[in-house]
Amino acid sequence: MSETQTRTLITAAEAAATPPSPGRLSALLLEHGTMQLRWFAPKGEDTQTPHDQDELYIIASGTGWFRRGAERVPFGPHDALFVRAGEAHRFEDTSPDFATWVIFYGAKGGEKSSS
Repeated sequence: MSETQTRTLITAAEAAATPPSPGRLSALLLEHGTMQLRWFAPKGEDTQTPHDQDELYIIASGTGWFRRGAERVPFGPHDALFVRAGEAHRFEDTSPDFATWVIFYGAKGGEKSSS
């Protein structure tokens, strides 16, 4: 088993010290099945593109605005933000200390809505 599959605890300090994965803007911290836990702390403009899995952001530090499609909402520490697979989204006007946990999960193309 790889280190990213066996961890029980990952601190924010450890996450912040982990370099981004090759070709990615975020650092891979843990994976299990379809789930990946990543750390995302862009400096300057957020240039990410839509992903092929659903994702959940949990803000670790900082403030700013989150754009998902035409919607734009403010965020701060401990807020959670959801993005469906394939949706355009990005963080804007973030404070210098901005960092977030990112959880990717489910099948490619996203899970179906239950409502």
